[in-house]
Amino acid sequence: MEEWAKIPAAVCANLVKTYRKLFDVFIDRGCSEDTFKNAAVSTDSQLCSDIGRDILLQGGSAVDGAIAALLCTSLVNPQSMGLGGGSIFTVRDEIGKVKTFSSRETVPQLFKADLLKGCPTSFKFITGSQWIGVPGELRGYEVVHRQYGKLPWAKLFEPTIRLAREGFPLPPYLGRLLNITIIENRVKATSLCEVFCNKNKTVLGMGDTLKFPKLAETMETIAEQGADAFYNGQIGLDLIQDVKAAGGTLTMEDLKSFRVRVEDAWTVPLGDYQMHIPPPPAGGAMLAFILNIIKGFHFTSRSMEGDQKVLTYHRYIEAAKFANGQRRRVRDPVFNTKKDASYMVDSDFADRIRVMISKNRTYNDSYYNITPSPDRFGTTHVSVLAEDGSAVSVTSTINQIFGAAIYSPRTGIILNNELADFCFRAEGVSAGEQPPSSMAPAILSSSSGKNTLVIGGSGGSMITTAMALSIMNHLWLRMSLKDAIAAPVVFVDGNNNVKFEPGFDKSVIEALKVIGHRVMDYPYFFNVVNAVAKEDRCITAVSDGRKQGKAAGY
Repeated sequence: MEEWAKIPAAVCANLVKTYRKLFDVFIDRGCSEDTFKNAAVSTDSQLCSDIGRDILLQGGSAVDGAIAALLCTSLVNPQSMGLGGGSIFTVRDEIGKVKTFSSRETVPQLFKADLLKGCPTSFKFITGSQWIGVPGELRGYEVVHRQYGKLPWAKLFEPTIRLAREGFPLPPYLGRLLNITIIENRVKATSLCEVFCNKNKTVLGMGDTLKFPKLAETMETIAEQGADAFYNGQIGLDLIQDVKAAGGTLTMEDLKSFRVRVEDAWTVPLGDYQMHIPPPPAGGAMLAFILNIIKGFHFTSRSMEGDQKVLTYHRYIEAAKFANGQRRRVRDPVFNTKKDASYMVDSDFADRIRVMISKNRTYNDSYYNITPSPDRFGTTHVSVLAEDGSAVSVTSTINQIFGAAIYSPRTGIILNNELADFCFRAEGVSAGEQPPSSMAPAILSSSSGKNTLVIGGSGGSMITTAMALSIMNHLWLRMSLKDAIAAPVVFVDGNNNVKFEPGFDKSVIEALKVIGHRVMDYPYFFNVVNAVAKEDRCITAVSDGRKQGKAAGY
């Protein structure tokens, strides 16, 4: 003991750290090779996951990693999100408190009085400056970074500025989209062609280099001057000038007056887990409603065996149909005080609905109280779990693919068409109102505190389906996280038609037809889930293969 007393305190501290690491290695032997020990980031691409991970390795917080990954994604999947859009962050700090930060776009002060009369009755891209909402993306980054950031603001922009300026190979998923005729024509017929076309006006293809030189300049200014360069400065003035040239009504006052909504997350008990979700007008209430119904059926891994598999999917489809009947209740509570959606996360309400689900039949649309509506597709999601236990689940969007299809040549920013989200969900709109959304970035924590699931989805109307099935598959059907996300989905559209992803069990489809479900063929499945899970000491991160993503960690 006397010999130990002679060792300097600093040396003792280092010895303790070394032994602790050796101990950690010893007890982590149970983790498989494809898991991580400390932290992980899941995005739509390997490139952006790596950038997020590298920020964490440099001492960045979960929020730092998420912002850096989102900035990267605005280049890799520019059809999904960017500085011209908005986002919802669900953030858990290191002591377990969960808050939400909504920087979703809002209705500008000036808008067309008959805007919603222009809503299409069938699926098509909604193009035009009248659909542009006030972009909130950057204000959202600023607010969460101010509260949780550890690295300097400018540091988060460095990797993406370099990519934007130097260029990189056209991402495979974006290349696939540009090869779809309807999207190719959308790009060629609009100002988007300035970025996504060759000099001969053909769209970029595999092997071509994608560059964003003007956006690189914009990001560099924002990195140096902060978000005010966008909301109060020259970038904002340039953006407004381009929007007005396209016939839009956005003003500098709209940008200056934008505010991020900071709220406590709604918490929903799901068996051994507590699920933390953003409140309306986000889609968390819809997700919670479906999962609360499903929870009461007490699914297990045996629920996917034999005839039980048909019954399991039948019950899920019925829950999704009832959720469609509640869609119009999800509105901005600031502007719709009479439409309180809090009952949707109440277990008692789910219990009452569950008893209305029969084992061997389905019903006509009026039974579910649905108002038929077209579906929409877009968005991206990032999940981050940091070493200190803090976590970020963030979904970001410019709404439909390439938003309003309006590119700002002075700033390099692609504008959203977020006001289209009011279509068939509202009778009117108000200046400052946030549109209803399917976005539901969620963080689930086990009662023991040992397990965490950071999860979210993209794909517009398919977000609820993608997330609900992934959570159901993982928590209750006991699939691995990778299998839970990869499993083919069944999507109940806005008209309660049932659509199955390619690869779905054909015998189950036929059995569901016999029950009476209205099954339709459908070619487009944009459902994507990105998630990070920690179970005991092992971290699993999964980026959905549908968008060719890959997670990263250490």
